[in-house]
Amino acid sequence: MSPRDEIERLLSVPERSVDADAADAARRFAERAASQGAAEISYATVDTPVGIASVAATSRGVLSVGLPSEAVDDFLDSLAERVSPSIVEAPVTLDVARRELDEYFSGRRQTFDLPLDWSLVPGGFYRRVLNATSKLPFGITMTYGEIAAQAGNARAHRAAGTALGSNPLPIVVPCHRIIRSGGDPGNYGGGPELKKWLLRLEGSLDD
Repeated sequence: MSPRDEIERLLSVPERSVDADAADAARRFAERAASQGAAEISYATVDTPVGIASVAATSRGVLSVGLPSEAVDDFLDSLAERVSPSIVEAPVTLDVARRELDEYFSGRRQTFDLPLDWSLVPGGFYRRVLNATSKLPFGITMTYGEIAAQAGNARAHRAAGTALGSNPLPIVVPCHRIIRSGGDPGNYGGGPELKKWLLRLEGSLDD
């Protein structure tokens, strides 16, 4: 093919095809960068019955889960500020996490089998609270005082609430299973309605 013919061929390619090719190339580049460790954080989105969730991971494991109430841009901005701006969208590298989250939201999974990166969780009492929460079985709830006791200080229920409110790994570390002593679901980073929806999904809330 002559240079003139090649130019005419390129000019005749529909704009949508060029855009699609560029997007496909960008996706392949991002996934290659993630798999080779060129990016510190990989992320992907998950379509759930209650909206679009986000999940991010490092080479150590799942780093953060963004609930549907959090815009993807805000989720990424927070990661860039707190961890690293070296972030790429790489759905293939997060296939297992996305599948498990999808199975959970559709009622087909009760436990997660994912390595976790606890880098965003402070140490001390906060870490103990979230560690104890991560072991709470599907469909079982505890009060803030009870989870504080599990973490070693039954009187620190307010501090336990603060730890749960800053949980970077919601759903996987199921802070929605911690409720008020009177049975009220209480506060939640994704909003009270989402917390009720999750508790209903697990059969631990009837109303």
